[in-house]
Amino acid sequence: MTIENPTRDEIREILKKAKRIAVVGLSDNPERTSYMVSKAMQDAGYEIIPVNPKGVEILGVQAVKSLKEIEGHIDIVNVFRRSEHLPEVAKEFVEIDADIFWAQQGLENEEAYQFLKEKGYTVIMDRCIKVEHAMTK
Repeated sequence: MTIENPTRDEIREILKKAKRIAVVGLSDNPERTSYMVSKAMQDAGYEIIPVNPKGVEILGVQAVKSLKEIEGHIDIVNVFRRSEHLPEVAKEFVEIDADIFWAQQGLENEEAYQFLKEKGYTVIMDRCIKVEHAMTK
């Protein structure tokens, strides 16, 4: 794979500027990593927008079924879906013109990465947003 993430300093700047994070694949189960990571980011002051096909309420916020249902600008799209689903999420990401595509730790996909980089987007893959945020303090 030829995936190159931004530097730690660049990631620090991204997290300082970001306010709204859409979380694709956010589970309503408090035992799941997506829930724990998103709760930590919400507690750190970020607005979390759950994207879950069930459309349930998660972390006190009504989930949307797709990125396209979100009103207003999104700073980071944080993805908790298996790597093979990243290309379809990347296509939807481009349609809403968010700033940063972030695939959680353990997730990467060359096709999605190349697609987004060719369009000029900042892409982070195989990194945990909670860990990166903790390192910015």
